[in-house]
Amino acid sequence: MSQSINVVVVSGSLRDPSRTHVLLQELVNALQKRLPANVHWVRIAELSGGLAGSLERDTASPQLLPHLQAIESADLIIAGSPVYRASYTGLFKHFFDLVDYQSLKGVPVLLAATGGGERHALVIDHQLRPLFAFFQAHTLPYGLYATPETFTDYRLTDAAQFERIERALDPVEAFFRNAAVQAA
Repeated sequence: MSQSINVVVVSGSLRDPSRTHVLLQELVNALQKRLPANVHWVRIAELSGGLAGSLERDTASPQLLPHLQAIESADLIIAGSPVYRASYTGLFKHFFDLVDYQSLKGVPVLLAATGGGERHALVIDHQLRPLFAFFQAHTLPYGLYATPETFTDYRLTDAAQFERIERALDPVEAFFRNAAVQAA
């Protein structure tokens, strides 16, 4: 596959530094070793002011428009959020409230989350998958979840987590390799 795919990474963390952002960055690093990709980052922490004042798409802050347009034309979305009270962050959800609801049909989405303990790992299946099901996106089978123990000073250091990243990227690579074969 020689053509680059357009990847939009949405980091739902409200803080910087962020373990969620670190996990997503490691995902992107591993993805770029497998597939040519143009990556556009949406960092909710940096957009919080513009998001809070944007109640509807047609009145969205000009700061948000390039990010909304990027996600609506993405070939792949990687979406991650820290767990807050058993769900994704409110501004993460609000960002997706502004996305055209028809623009993500069939778009593959790789889901990720970070949380304080293993009990929050179900956020991927109970919160994130339903959100993207509304958009009729194609959520990929493996989600990534990481706890504070997988990091050292905001660096991913757990070998098992790196293995999970590779496993999560297998369906991503297969999706785009199969699409390239069908297009040829």
